[in-house]
Amino acid sequence: MDAVIDFLIGAGPAGMFVAAFLAGSILPFSSELVLVGLLGAGADPTALLVCGTAGNVLGGWLNYYIGRLGRLEWISRFTGISPQRLERGLKPVRRYGAWMGLLSFVPVVGDLLTVAMGYLRTQPWLSLPAIALSKYARYQVIVSTWTAAVATN
Repeated sequence: MDAVIDFLIGAGPAGMFVAAFLAGSILPFSSELVLVGLLGAGADPTALLVCGTAGNVLGGWLNYYIGRLGRLEWISRFTGISPQRLERGLKPVRRYGAWMGLLSFVPVVGDLLTVAMGYLRTQPWLSLPAIALSKYARYQVIVSTWTAAVATN
């Protein structure tokens, strides 16, 4: 895994996009390590924020469309999420709908939520902005924290 992270850091903002896509999808991956590595290497924080957000949103949107396939056995097979976990994730999504996309930044839970949003066919025109805002906010906090820490040193 270290070799993959090193490769992605070496790829610059494009590597950030790929890392964020993987992390935003159902695959277990930590894009934060790549982000911090790139920030430490002196990469442009704005470019990393844009590439990271775009990749993470696309990964979340992939989860949404996996959910839209609408067959529990497919969702379980492709995501590794058990039908029981999926059912637990459906309860709040049934109640709050597309607004649950605001929690899509949460590790593991966010993946489950985006799959559940697709499965329940929440409104895409509300779901996508909610997911995008959530993903952007997470990366913005990391980039801002890094930038502030570097500025004080």
